[in-house]
Amino acid sequence: MANLRFQVVEEAFKKKPLEVASPKERPSEFFGKYVFTREKMFKYLPREVYMKMVDVIDNGARLDRSIADAVAKGIKQWADENGVTHYTHWFQPLTEGTAEKHDAFIEHDGKGGMMEEFSGKLLVQQEPDASSFPSGGIRNTFEARGYSAWDPTSPVFIMDDTLCIPTIFISYTGEALDYKAPLLRALRAVGNAATDVCHYFYPEVKKVTCNLGWEQEYFLVDEGLYSARPDLMLTGRTLMGHDSAKNQQMDDHYFGIIPDRVQAFMKDLEVQALELSIPLKTRHNEVAPNQFELAPIYEETNLAVDHNMLLMSLMKRVARKHGFRVLLHEKPFAGINGSGKHNNWSLSTDTGVLLHSPGKTPEDTLRFVVFIVETLMGVYKHNGLLKASIMSATNAHRLGANEAPPAIISSFLGKQLSELLDHIERADKKNLFTMEGKQGMQLDIPEIPELLIDNTDRNRTSPFAFTGNRFEFRAVGSEANCASAMIALNTAVAEALADFKERVDALIADGEDQTSAIIDVVREDIRTCKPIHFDGNGYSDEWVVEAARRGLDVEKSCPLIFDNYLREDTIRMFERMGVMNAKELAARNEVKWETYTKKIQIEARVMGDLSMNHIIPIATQYQSQLAKNVLNLYEVFSREEADALTARNKEIIKEIAERSQAIEKGVEDLVNARKVANVLECEREKAIAYHDTVEPIIEKIRYQIDKLELIVSDECWTLPKYRELLFIR
Repeated sequence: MANLRFQVVEEAFKKKPLEVASPKERPSEFFGKYVFTREKMFKYLPREVYMKMVDVIDNGARLDRSIADAVAKGIKQWADENGVTHYTHWFQPLTEGTAEKHDAFIEHDGKGGMMEEFSGKLLVQQEPDASSFPSGGIRNTFEARGYSAWDPTSPVFIMDDTLCIPTIFISYTGEALDYKAPLLRALRAVGNAATDVCHYFYPEVKKVTCNLGWEQEYFLVDEGLYSARPDLMLTGRTLMGHDSAKNQQMDDHYFGIIPDRVQAFMKDLEVQALELSIPLKTRHNEVAPNQFELAPIYEETNLAVDHNMLLMSLMKRVARKHGFRVLLHEKPFAGINGSGKHNNWSLSTDTGVLLHSPGKTPEDTLRFVVFIVETLMGVYKHNGLLKASIMSATNAHRLGANEAPPAIISSFLGKQLSELLDHIERADKKNLFTMEGKQGMQLDIPEIPELLIDNTDRNRTSPFAFTGNRFEFRAVGSEANCASAMIALNTAVAEALADFKERVDALIADGEDQTSAIIDVVREDIRTCKPIHFDGNGYSDEWVVEAARRGLDVEKSCPLIFDNYLREDTIRMFERMGVMNAKELAARNEVKWETYTKKIQIEARVMGDLSMNHIIPIATQYQSQLAKNVLNLYEVFSREEADALTARNKEIIKEIAERSQAIEKGVEDLVNARKVANVLECEREKAIAYHDTVEPIIEKIRYQIDKLELIVSDECWTLPKYRELLFIR
């Protein structure tokens, strides 16, 4: 077994990067090659059908099913020209992944043969089996019917020989069983509410769009080493492994030269992503060894979410081609940075105004302040919900350490914006001032041009930070579906904007001037949402105490954090905004608790297996070698000399015995704790039991195993170590 590990490591060192052919065209020439873009719609659809589709996409008009056959015909023609033979409704069930069932373009021709066909009916709607997807009790196993329905705002695309049609997924009784349906509703809610508020400042605005730019962090591991670590294969993270003597403490990996093999992977990935209209722009080494990041240009949120889900699938496929495995788990390795998916969120009008961007006139400044403050109001009122939207069994390992934001939702604003809000709260209504944009910084180096300094700094410990013209929701986990956080955030902001408008309109109805009414309400909200504003160190113990004093959610238990979805004010908000009803929310929480339990359950089983079938035998083997060495020394030397020469080995033999005994006892306790938890029928109580009683035992066993790794001979240790997993090139 030991030789196999060394062989795998040696093979990993020998690997050379694949030769990746650079495309002859510029990226702009092959961008969207395999996507039914608006340009292709214009080419393949009749003009009147094209105009109706544009109305659906741009203005939210209801899709006229009478044009479905014409659209399907055009899509089929384009697909045929690209060698497509199958189609699938591509959707996002409550599994954090995507789902697809491929059907061929064939039907009986009535003459004993086959013909190729793709109708509007097949494009618009299908009926996948809903019973095996998580539903939280909405559907029973014997109630299998569910529907997928085309989302025309997200273009169809081609993967290999299959036409992929982005869809929502709902139950036979109409409840959403996916992420896309409530996301679309949340985007509509925030768009409508923001448009209404915009009319105070810009009557010509017809539509407000929510934008999202995600930053995807990930690890790469050599495929051979990955296969030699059952914990990585089955749980996505290393359940054991002592720190490497060198990890990220030198900060030399961050923004460093990208290794050749990784560069080849990135180039291949970028080409395929661009062909699918995913506008990847940035790539770089992250802080931890073998950790990297990629990021696109921001897009409309629904499309951005689809692109992120598609990209995560694409990353896994391309990585295997290059001899890697992508690790999207938020904390695959202990003691170093975990991976997040920072969500850069903003609102913009159809007239080109970024609503969270400072303006140059008093009117623009007031608009800017209104949208900043009402965003903070939504985050403040529902900080527990936002926390629940990003919480998971995997992200819980990441939050609060190694540059990850803490699991307490607060917002960093920066000195200049904080001073502006304080000034507006106190100053005379006629004495408002304009927030300055980027200021020049002249360095005393003639060759260096003037630098433009942003109006805010960055705070790595802030989960929700203002960064100049947008907010960065940094707490989202790397393997999560962005839709979860975007549903909660957009719904909360929609409610805050709707409440703001109601109060302003009430003051105007009472005879107050519009500007004066806006200032009165925004001042009130500045005072109300102050508890969510924190520019300090989010890692400090003092902040936890202070956050609790401010009334913010400081709960650490993942299953209990999920309770925020079932609070009365949460249900009232989602129902009022038309995003989800109480039944859907309750069902989703059942899924969250069940998913949490299953992930910890799998980790517990893998830990027990590795402990008893790898670690204990390894330790016993090495212990036997030491014992034999001790006996041999007594045969060669006098007792006094042998006592001195064998003292260290005896200590190690004893330590191995004690730690092995602790591991065996831990595995026994682990099994018993699972048995107790598994008989609980309530999913919430079961998840709490797994959090409180099972997970702590896993960490106790890990502690003993990691100590054994330091004393057992390297040639005996069968599992690849951190120094090998993290530094293979």
